[in-house]
Amino acid sequence: MEFLADLHPIVVHFPVALLVTYSLLEIIGIVFNKKLFTQSAYILLIIGIIGIFFSVLTGNQAFEDYQHWNEASSNIFNSHQFYANITTWFFVFIAVIRTFLVVKEKFNGVIKYSFILFAAIGIFFIYKTAVYGGELINKFGVGTEYKNEQMRNNF
Repeated sequence: MEFLADLHPIVVHFPVALLVTYSLLEIIGIVFNKKLFTQSAYILLIIGIIGIFFSVLTGNQAFEDYQHWNEASSNIFNSHQFYANITTWFFVFIAVIRTFLVVKEKFNGVIKYSFILFAAIGIFFIYKTAVYGGELINKFGVGTEYKNEQMRNNF
């Protein structure tokens, strides 16, 4: 299933874009009290979470396929995986809480404004995950043709 590994650098851009856009729309919708923005944000949140699970699937395969792990690359991978897990479960948590609050018609007041903070924290987690993922690609060629070329040259 090497094709899944090769898809990881492509697939991850969808949840990143969707969840950053979710965060921005959530903030704008709350600050300017625009229901259309908060409703759109919620839809992007759900689609972004679905995208995260495809990113995890392809990322796990990229980890399995890469044959040149050393201490430096393993440390960066561990940091990438740590932030990816936090990001995944953080946005799932936001979606569950937000769904509950909307259904119970309690998405208002201070609770509603706390989602501005949640959105900002989510962007931070996405950023940290992306930084470590970028290092894996740029420094070690994980999931790239560079990796495949190195593997061919070793045989």
